[in-house]
Amino acid sequence: MNKVAVGFRGQEEAEKFLSEKGAEILQRNYRVRFGEIDLICRASGVIIFAEVKFRRGAGFGSPAEAVGYAKQQKIIQTAMHYIAENNLCDNDFRFDVIEVLEENGRIFVNQIENAFGA
Repeated sequence: MNKVAVGFRGQEEAEKFLSEKGAEILQRNYRVRFGEIDLICRASGVIIFAEVKFRRGAGFGSPAEAVGYAKQQKIIQTAMHYIAENNLCDNDFRFDVIEVLEENGRIFVNQIENAFGA
């Protein structure tokens, strides 16, 4: 499975997980020239900007460890663009990381709420 297919699979699992928790998916793969956000959704009145990280096995550390400071700053900048573009300034927001881990053919999903702040 190539990198794009692996990423797509991870995102599908994250979407399913969020939807089952009652989140409304607003946007997938929101891209602007300076960044991308994997999933944007709304849950309990809060707009969630979610970075999805997929790993096969825990040998390379937790998926969330791959979301370093530089990546966080790009996500924040991209989110600010989305907020302005959609006139959402009066909403509450947060930045989550959705970890998707596959081990021995089983999928585990973990949502880290407020993983970082703007």
